[in-house]
Amino acid sequence: MRVRSGLLIGIFGLIVVLLGDWYFTIAIALLTYLALLEFFRMAEFTGIKPATKTTLFSCLIIITSTYLETTGLIDKEIANSILPICSVGICTWLLLQPKSGTISDIAASIFGLFYLGFLPSYWIKLRALETGLSNSGVTLLSNFSNSIGLYLTLTSCFLIVASDIGSYFIGKSFGKRSLSPISPSKTIEGLIGGISCSILLAIFFAFVLNLGNPLLIGILYGLLISLMALVGDLIESMMKRDAKIKDSGTFLPGHGGILDRIDSYIFTPSVIYYIIIIFNYFN
Repeated sequence: MRVRSGLLIGIFGLIVVLLGDWYFTIAIALLTYLALLEFFRMAEFTGIKPATKTTLFSCLIIITSTYLETTGLIDKEIANSILPICSVGICTWLLLQPKSGTISDIAASIFGLFYLGFLPSYWIKLRALETGLSNSGVTLLSNFSNSIGLYLTLTSCFLIVASDIGSYFIGKSFGKRSLSPISPSKTIEGLIGGISCSILLAIFFAFVLNLGNPLLIGILYGLLISLMALVGDLIESMMKRDAKIKDSGTFLPGHGGILDRIDSYIFTPSVIYYIIIIFNYFN
């Protein structure tokens, strides 16, 4: 069951990434919606009462506005205004409740908006990147397509998978030293294995995609992806530990909840997106 569920998840992810456009946006919106429900469930286990419905609606607005921005239907400044406006709306909603919210209620709601609304929206921005970046010293995918977004999104996802698989099997076979008390099952050996697998695959992609200085780019790209995936994984582990639960949910047989599956993907896109933007700016 676990293998079947994992295979279906992989096929679904590959299809929506390849399709892009509003198909990809709807998939991101659906996954983040379900993951946010699980996040608020964890928060409620600790006695927190977040503004669940208001935050869910706000996250959908952020995802939608990001897509509209990438298609040119709304201005960038309008899209950028959504996060602070929604934050004010969430705080106002908590103020209007019969029993006023606490600091924890506000913090959980705003973090939920950022964690599962704002950060995942960068997958949409990353997927929509165009080849204006290929004018830099790095010939980014110029031999393949007029859009680098597809390849950046696909390779980033593949590297996260490689990092997860490498850390699991290397850690299981050779792991002896615990990496963090937050997640005792993770080991330093597993971390090294995950980073190594991610870097090796990144170097392979760098050569296949004809990137300038593929060895250096592959090492940096693979290392960054693996570390961001680890941060996402440990953050969710910390929250589950606080809520005293093993899995964020039971939506996926053998895999736990949606948040358990996408935690490694949350912090990655924004970092990759801005590194590409900054690199292109100085070249």
